Amino acid sequence: MAKVIISCAVTGSAHTPTMSDALPVTPEEIAGQSIAAAEAGAAILHLHARVPEDGRPTGDPDVYARFLPVIRQRTDAVINITTGGAATMTVADRLAAAVRFRPEMCSLNMGSLNFAFFPAAKRIATWKHDWERDYVVNSDDYIFRNTFRDIATILETLADAGTRFEHECYDVGHLYNLAHFVDRGLVKPPFFVQMIFGILGGIGPDLQNLVFMKETADRLFGRDSFQWSVLAAGRHQMPFLTQAALLGGHVRVGLEDSLFIERGKLAASNAQQVGKIVRILTEMGHEPATPAEAREILRLKGGDRVEF
Repeated sequence: MAKVIISCAVTGSAHTPTMSDALPVTPEEIAGQSIAAAEAGAAILHLHARVPEDGRPTGDPDVYARFLPVIRQRTDAVINITTGGAATMTVADRLAAAVRFRPEMCSLNMGSLNFAFFPAAKRIATWKHDWERDYVVNSDDYIFRNTFRDIATILETLADAGTRFEHECYDVGHLYNLAHFVDRGLVKPPFFVQMIFGILGGIGPDLQNLVFMKETADRLFGRDSFQWSVLAAGRHQMPFLTQAALLGGHVRVGLEDSLFIERGKLAASNAQQVGKIVRILTEMGHEPATPAEAREILRLKGGDRVEF
């Protein structure tokens, strides 16, 4: 069987500290959970930053500087810095860390979308921090913006850094947006497509949608031009990843995507989720890719050419 790349999205920007005590917030927590996730089998670590004092999302490169070097010194994992940040940030804010640190990989949302998680507020009576409730409730009015100009700016800004991208596609139209940038020569194969299911505002977590997204990508790009991975939000995480692996895809877990390890039970850590998907893949006869194998598959520049 082909090697399966496991990505781990360690903290994200949608979940807030009240939702889970396991969500890493401080640089020390983010570094510690990232290292443990890599030791559990994650080849790629997808990273956001948070204000250490209260856990709100931040794009401040000085905060990233407090955990990126620690992770690099302690693991060989590919470090993937978000350019998505949070829906409340400007493009410049979202790009600041990537511009400074020139990582091997960055995430790149392939279009604008309604990005909502406000239903989570109904389950919470008391919040740890004053900012959390309004941030979650007001997501019914959030638009994550990535226009064609925004996407081109991100691609062109990081071109000289040799950074490659996790192209995040929340709906079928985002695949066509990616095809547009392939046609313009701003994205070159082999590129990495992350298909995302179950976000309120994006395509739903139905098996038919997974098959359709993969078939659409095959038609647009040709099977030899891209690698593909799947993430699914919340309770859909592990079942959907299992289906993706059966179809030959790579997988992404992490507390950014789901706070749970099984129905009704919060995950204790990112590493616990990585360990679970490793067991599932192993039972299916697959083998998780090492960081070196992930670099070869995705043709990354190498961890010695970053600036942190």
